[in-house]
Amino acid sequence: MESVKQKDKKSFDALKEIYGYKNKAQAPALEKIVISVGTGKKVKVDKKINEFIADRLAKITGQKPSVRQAKKSNAGFKLREGEPIGLAVTLRGSRMYSFLDKFIHIAVPRTKDFRGFKREAIDAMGNLTLGIKEHTIFPETGNEELKDVFSFAITFVTTAKSREEAEHYFDFIGLPFKKK
Repeated sequence: MESVKQKDKKSFDALKEIYGYKNKAQAPALEKIVISVGTGKKVKVDKKINEFIADRLAKITGQKPSVRQAKKSNAGFKLREGEPIGLAVTLRGSRMYSFLDKFIHIAVPRTKDFRGFKREAIDAMGNLTLGIKEHTIFPETGNEELKDVFSFAITFVTTAKSREEAEHYFDFIGLPFKKK
């Protein structure tokens, strides 16, 4: 089975026929993957939830997540400036490609009733953002902690110049989309 990194290197050859690229730098490429979890209200109830989620994200991604803090106070949400409200991991290079391989070939097939991602999730800048409802689709997370299941967002940031270009690129590297 061909890895995502190998497919990424061949994307120039495949897409130059469609878009008329003359240089490899013109072809879209994966720049980074950002995985983020909002903890919000959960932190008020359980002080150790950030530690638990940080541990799970570190196991899933192979990299320690950074704590994201509130930029402003908001009385309506009972939120003070500087309070931890989430965690995020930014993957680049070899960790990014190994996470993407694991996501496409192992985690997505374990998702219940999965029929493909919506193509509308690709924005005008060529980035794809997906919401994952359960972190337990990754094999690194033990199934014994089913009471503490959390969801997170994955953003695939590309160098694509348009939505259509990104769509062709994601199709080429093997992200499973719904049939048109």
